[in-house]
Parts: sequence; structure tokens; C-alpha cells
Amino acid sequence: MSSADRARPARARGGERLLAFAILAALLAALLPVVRVIDPGWWLVGALALASLVLAAGYTARRYRLPAVAVTLIEAGVWVVFMTLTFLSSTALLWVIPTLDTLRAVPLLVEAAMEQITVGAAPLEPTLPLAFVVVGAMGLLTIIVDHVVVTARMPLLASVGIVAVSLIPAIAAPSDVDVIGFVFLAVTILFLIRSETRSREKPLEREAERTAGVPATALGIGAIAIVVAVVATPVLPQPGARAGAGMGPGPGIDATLQLGDDLRRPQETTVLRVRTDAPSVPYLRATTLSRFEGGVWEPDRSQTVSLDSERAFGEVDSDEDVRLGDYTAKVDVVNLDSPWAPVPYPAVDVSGLAGGLWGAVPYNHTVATTSGSTQGQSYEVAFAPARPSLEQVRAATSVGSQVRDETTELPTDVSPAIAELAAQVTAEAGTDYDRLTALQRWFRGTEFRYSLEAPVEEGFDGSGADAVARFLEVRQGYCVHFASAFALMARTLNMPSRIVVGYLPGTPSTESVDGQPVFTVSSSQLHAWPEVFFDGIGWIPFEPTSGLGVPTSFTSEAALPGQSTDPDAPTPQSSTTPTAPGDTAQIDLEEQRNGAAGSATRNALDPLPILGAVAAMLVLLSLPFLIRELRRRQQDAAARNGDAAAAWQAVQEAAIDVGIAVPASETPRAFARRIVDEHGAPASEMNTVLIAIERASYSRAGTRSYWMGDAAADAAAAVRVALLASVPTSRRILALVAPRSLIIRPGSVYAGTAPVRAR
Repeated sequence: MSSADRARPARARGGERLLAFAILAALLAALLPVVRVIDPGWWLVGALALASLVLAAGYTARRYRLPAVAVTLIEAGVWVVFMTLTFLSSTALLWVIPTLDTLRAVPLLVEAAMEQITVGAAPLEPTLPLAFVVVGAMGLLTIIVDHVVVTARMPLLASVGIVAVSLIPAIAAPSDVDVIGFVFLAVTILFLIRSETRSREKPLEREAERTAGVPATALGIGAIAIVVAVVATPVLPQPGARAGAGMGPGPGIDATLQLGDDLRRPQETTVLRVRTDAPSVPYLRATTLSRFEGGVWEPDRSQTVSLDSERAFGEVDSDEDVRLGDYTAKVDVVNLDSPWAPVPYPAVDVSGLAGGLWGAVPYNHTVATTSGSTQGQSYEVAFAPARPSLEQVRAATSVGSQVRDETTELPTDVSPAIAELAAQVTAEAGTDYDRLTALQRWFRGTEFRYSLEAPVEEGFDGSGADAVARFLEVRQGYCVHFASAFALMARTLNMPSRIVVGYLPGTPSTESVDGQPVFTVSSSQLHAWPEVFFDGIGWIPFEPTSGLGVPTSFTSEAALPGQSTDPDAPTPQSSTTPTAPGDTAQIDLEEQRNGAAGSATRNALDPLPILGAVAAMLVLLSLPFLIRELRRRQQDAAARNGDAAAAWQAVQEAAIDVGIAVPASETPRAFARRIVDEHGAPASEMNTVLIAIERASYSRAGTRSYWMGDAAADAAAAVRVALLASVPTSRRILALVAPRSLIIRPGSVYAGTAPVRAR
């Protein structure tokens, strides 16, 4: 045995180690984008550790020349032991052997993680269930990629999978293109492809791969991918929360007022459809928050009363001399998974809710369930809003013996500046109502601006006392900050206050049912607003959020000229004092009926994003053709430079593209004879390429034969044209737009079979 033969196993082992390291680097590049949607933590270390152990186990098993199935089983065993020891050791035998309890715990962890992903928003907190899913998925991906690259020898196919995995976080939480991260991913993929080529044990095959332009092909893949990411991504339609939205899109309702994450949810969907016989569409409340504990607002935990009870909603808080409306609203849930059923205020009866134990909270007139969901529900709500006159509201005081202490308590850490500012803004007001409307005008004035970004950039994205104090300095924020600041300032003025979480009235559609326009409520219209209690009237909502909703005001008993005194009549357009946001939409229903067609026109789709998306899709669909063409040109250039292996490989790949088998067990002469006899390849040209590869393989001159380079290149091109012409049109088109040779190598397991018989 020559020294070269003895050195070959050592070189092979070195190549396999390098290949394992390249796989790990590529997986790391695919994992890094996940940090944008999950806060960094020990899960990242665990994922890398599991990937390293799986690759090490595979490398060791292959050194003992175990079959591919055994290698995969060993890697799967490492995965099971690691996951059991790390996450489920308390249920396992000797901490690593899974038991029935271990198997039962897995679905629970996965379900909890899916719920966090569905309800939460990026960046998610790295909880145990979420870490279990991410680390486990990383381990399974490592096993798959290792098998595809090392066993099947298809690094391009593995690269496509790695790129697809890396794009998942960008789809979940769209953001600006991370050029550095994408370049790192492209570099690791180039490294992976190159390492796989060098790890082959056959010197001739390795030389053929090298000279046939594999690095150039990989470089082309990376370059085109970067161009697509940088150029095409900005023109795609980017989902996001609309300006003025109180909360972000999502299938649930976050009642904790920790809404910074919700605002960053990407997609916006329709959650509700509403119609009513009221003069205007009401706000819809889900729950209220009265306690201010630990620096945050806490949802009320009042006991529910069965909806079948006659006193499910209790009594309306208004005195007898205060007029009440008598309306109904029909709510159809399109896509909302919540234990709270959104209802107008104050609801006095609800019918139609099915499934679960639905009950009413008399204190705040909300509807909730302990075992059910709003998803798919359709229900009708009767509600009776108080409609006091301006004189009645001004005569009432913001106190009441029936008010709970939790609605007046102030946190001990509240800044004295908040109380001083509230007193300053309301100094010229003479009644409680006038003080509150003065606060409302101040918040909705030019000094404040609605902003989703400022709270995050300035570090006060919350609703606590410190966040309120900072908000009052920056004077930029969204509904949570406006509502929390208003409620706290009202309490410094000795007024009972609370915060309501619910939905804005929605937007009109072109549909109507029984003469009632149908309004659609989107997930981005989830909102928060404050309420203040008035003796003899009840809880009155206010709208301090700048540029959003309808400010609260009431009409005097002395009606304006031409204005009806009927409390059920729609507010005339000449009136400058719209009613409270608790029982009105931004525009009355009559105007919505008349302007539905115009609204549909104004909401027409902008064609530019769609055209951009179509253009990007065309570019992506053309990538296989472009990559294959680049590879063919590299092979042709190498062949003309005297590389016979490049010409021979060009013929083999042309055969694979049209569905001709290229098994590893077949000699070059037998392969040449077969494609001439069975597939119509020109005999003279095929013989030229055959002589070139045989002389390059067995002559002392080596692999380069400059004297016949052009002849071999021209012959290989002629054979390729003939093979394309020999197959049906459908197969010819498929060979051009989706060439199989990009993922199937000559001589591999998959190249030994022909999916479609060529004719």
C-alpha cells in the first residue's frame, strides 16, 4: 500500500470532521434569527449543545462504518436522552430513560408552547415549554440535515431547508432585512457545500466537482439570494398595526395592559362583525381593571352570575330621572379566542352564547366564561346606556358609597408630579365633569402624539406609575399610556376610576342585515380607555387617546336649533358635541349607510405592493433555471480549459435533468452506450466526451487535455441539446425550470432511478 493510500483515510476523516463543523455553523446561522422572536436565554445554549452532540454521535458511528439506518437511530437516541435529561428528568427512570409519564408530559409541553406562540407576541419569554419545542426542533433538524448532507450527499437540498427554517422568524415577526445575518447564512452555506465536496473519498470525483464549478454555483446561490432579500423584500406588502390602534393584532385579548408586544404582532385580521339598532355603533368592552398592584393594573376578579339568572347583570346605576337607551346589538365572532365576550355597556341581557359556563359580572356588566371560548360564537346583547343631559352630568359628583375602594386607591410610588400636573390642568374647572373634560382636551391636544415606537425607544412601554410619569414627560404613547395616565390623574383628584379593555366600534362594510349596516372590527382595534364613576349616573367612559375614538361630551337640555330632544335619535351632523364613547361610534349609522360605497372605493387595494410581490415570486421561480445555467456555463468554461471531467459531468447532469438514471455502478462506456441506444444521443459527440474522460482518468497526463478541450465542450453541449429534444415537451420544460441535477448528484442513490421514462 502506497503512502498516498495510507493517508487517504486520514484525509477522509479530516474532511468528515470539517463537514460536521460546517453543518453546525449553518444550523447556527439558521437559529440566530429566532432570537428576534424569543428572548435569548439558556434555550440557545441547549439547542447548540444538542446539535453538537447529534453531529458528534453521527461522526463517531460512521467511523465504525455502521449503516446509515444505524447512524440515524443512534442520533435519534442521543436526541431522546438529551431531551429527557434536560426537560423531563423528573418523569424518567434514572433521569434519562423515558417512561409513560414522560410520554404524557410531551403533548402538554407542546400544547403550552403553541398557546404561548398563538397568544403571545415577539419577543416571547423563553419559558420551559417554548424552550422544549425550540431545542427539540433544532435536534430533529440536525438529524435530518446530517442525513441529507452526509448520507445522501445532497448539500444543496439541505441548504434549501436551512434557508427555509431561517426565514420562519422573519415571517412571524417582519422587520428590516438583516443583511449581516443573511450574509453570515450565505457564507455558512457556501462553507457547507465546499466542505461536502472536499469530504468525498474519490480523488477523481472530488477533482471533477471542484473543476466543474461547484464553488461558483454556490456563490451564485448566495449572491442571488442576497439580492432577492435586499431588493425584493422592501416591495412586498408588509403587515403591521394601523396608526391609532390601541393594541396589536392577535387571536386573543390581553387584559394585563402589557401591550407593547401586542402592538408588534404582524398580521391584522377581522375578529368581530357587529350590527345594532342603536343610533351609532357602540364600543365593545371585554373586561375592566380597577386594582393597581405591584406597579401594574390588574383585571377585576369579580364572581360571575349565570346568564340564566334574572339578576345576572344587576341594576343599572343611573337614577330614575336620567334617560336610558334601549338597544340591541348582534355580535358574530369571526376569529377571536377569548374567555371574555365583547359586549356594549351596560349590557342587561345576553342570549345565544353556547358551550362553556358563561356568566355575567354584575359590577362591570361584562360577560366571561371559566371553560369555553368566544371562537365561533354568535350572540345578541341588550344594553341600556345612560343618556344624561349636560346639566345632569355637571350637577353630579364623582363619588358614591357603592364604589369599591380599589377604584380610588393610589400606588405608594406614584410621583407627586402627576398630582401636581392634574391639579394644574384642571385648575379653571368648576365641576368634576368639567375637570375630566379638561383632562380629556389636554391629552387630545397638540402637546401629545400617538406613537407605537416612542414607549419602546424611551423605555416606558408599560402602564405602571413610573411609565405614566415618563409618558407625561415624553408625551408620546399609545392607548394604554393615555388611559393609565388619565385614570391615575383622576384618582389624584379624588375620583373613582378604572380602565376598560375592549374594542373600538369598527369600520363599515358594504353589507347590511335587516336594514342594519354590518361593521367589521379588526384585531388592531383592540383598545383601552378610562371610566370615571358619577353618583346617580354610573360609570362614564372618556377617550383621552390623541387622534383616536370619540371624545366624551353631553348635550344641554336646551336642544340646539333643529336638534331632536329624543335621546334615541341619531346625533345630527351639525352638532359639535358627540355623545360619550361608551355608546357611540365615530360616525352615526345613517352616514355609514349613505357612504358605504365611497368607503369601499377608498379602501381599494394599492396595486404596487401586489405587483412587487408578483415580481418577487417570478424572480424566486426563476432561481433554479438561473443557477443551473450558471453551473452549465462554468462547466463549459472548465471543459474548454482542458477539464474533461467537467464535460463528462455536464452530460451526466443533462441526463439527470430529463429523468435518465445515472447509477454509480455503471461504467462511463456503458453509460455512453445506453444513452446513445435508448435515448437518442448523437454517437459521434458522445464518443468524443467518452474518450476525453477515459484519457483523463487513466493517462499519465492527468485530468487536463487541452488539445481536445473545445471539442469535448462542443460535444457535451450537443449531447445536452439532443437529450432535451428526445423527451416530451412537458419534461423538457420541467428540466429547464426545475432541474433535478441541482439536488441530485450523479452516482448518488437518487440518481440511480428515473422518475419519468424519457422518450
